[in-house]
Amino acid sequence: MESQGDIFRKYNDIFNNAGVRFQILENQTPIEHQMAYLRYSYKFRKRGCQKLKESDYSQYMEKLSNIAISIEEKKKILILLAISSEIRAYRLLEQYAQHPEEELIHWATMALTESRMALETELSGESQIYISTGLGGVREKMRFYVLILSSQEQTFADYQRKIIEKEFGYILPEYDCEIERLTIYDMYVELVFLMPIISNVKKTIEKVVLECNLYGNFLYESFILTNVKELNQNEINQVFKKHRKL
Repeated sequence: MESQGDIFRKYNDIFNNAGVRFQILENQTPIEHQMAYLRYSYKFRKRGCQKLKESDYSQYMEKLSNIAISIEEKKKILILLAISSEIRAYRLLEQYAQHPEEELIHWATMALTESRMALETELSGESQIYISTGLGGVREKMRFYVLILSSQEQTFADYQRKIIEKEFGYILPEYDCEIERLTIYDMYVELVFLMPIISNVKKTIEKVVLECNLYGNFLYESFILTNVKELNQNEINQVFKKHRKL
C-alpha cells in the first residue's frame, strides 16, 4: 500500500495521455462475485458476440421474470445481454437490476456495468477502464475501510474521542475525502471514507494518526487499510490477538 498513491498517479497520466477514461464500479460487490462473473463473461466473449434478434429479447424478458427458470439460466441471459453491446439490451438490464432476485443482485450489477462500459466505448470512441474493488466508490473516488486500535488496548478517554473526531473531520476534507462513517468504540476506531483515486491514501491516514498522537500517543501507528471489505467483529478480534503477540 505504501506506493499506491504513486501508482494511481501513473495510471491517471497514462489514461489521460492515451485518451482512456477510467471509472470506478460504484456498487459494493464482493470480489469473489466479480471474479466469478468475469470468468463466465470471458467464456462467452471467446465464442464471439452475436446481434440479438427480436425473439431473443422477448424470450429473455419472459425468462428473467419467470421464477421457475433456474438461477444459472438467468446468469447466462444476463451475460448475453451484457456482451451484446446494444442499447436495448442495456435498458433491459437496467430495468432488471432495479428489482433483481436476491441471488442475482451482484450478477445483475456486473452485467449492467459491462454493458454500460461497452456502449460508452462504442459511442465515445474512447477506451473505458473500470476499476472495481470490493467496497466500490463514487465517481472518481474509491471507498476505503480503516481500522485503528487504541495503543496498549486502553479505553479511549472523552478528550481522545473528541480529538479523533476533530482531526479526521479536519484533515480528510483537505484531501477531498468524504467521510461516510467514523465510529469510535471503546478501544478501536472504524472509518469508511471516499478518496480520489490519484491520492496517496496510506500517507493521508498516517498524517491523521500522527496528529492525534501529538496529544498522548493513544493510537497504534500501524492500522488496517483496505478497499476489499469491512472487517466483521471476529476479524477485528483476530487483529487484537495478533497485536498482543507483538
